[in-house]
Amino acid sequence: MPNLREICRQVLRRDAHPAIQFVKYGIAGGLATAVHIVVFYICSLWVLPALAPGDPVAVWAGLDAAPISDALRGSRAVWNNLFAFLFSNLTAYIINILWVFTPGRHSRLVEVGMFYLVSAVSVGLGSVIMKLLISHFRLSTTLAFGAVTACSILINYAMRKFVIFKG
Repeated sequence: MPNLREICRQVLRRDAHPAIQFVKYGIAGGLATAVHIVVFYICSLWVLPALAPGDPVAVWAGLDAAPISDALRGSRAVWNNLFAFLFSNLTAYIINILWVFTPGRHSRLVEVGMFYLVSAVSVGLGSVIMKLLISHFRLSTTLAFGAVTACSILINYAMRKFVIFKG
């Protein structure tokens, strides 16, 4: 069992025990997810409104969401999610190469391309599922967004650790 000094050393460097690396990935992912959430809800509230009356975030924020059809709400949520992806994925990439994983398994161009491709596939599938959950199952935008986010975290970690970066 490593002592506290060793754990701190591993937290500050890229080379870390897999358990510590996963915690670091979780922190990095948490920051990227926070960026995603903020951008998604800014868009869903004011750019392409996608929250129904009674949505938990609208209620929490004390906002009166205008009623819109579930189909329109689902489509707008997808666009807002894709826009948020651009910002959150850049955040994730920067933190991952600086703190979590060791780059260099591939050239930088291939690495960035694979990073965005894996994330794009994850967010693309997630967006389709989110639209279905909203449009067909009438789930709140917030619950659908949360379910998709949880799945994306697991898929992205596995691909980044075992395919894109050196580990």
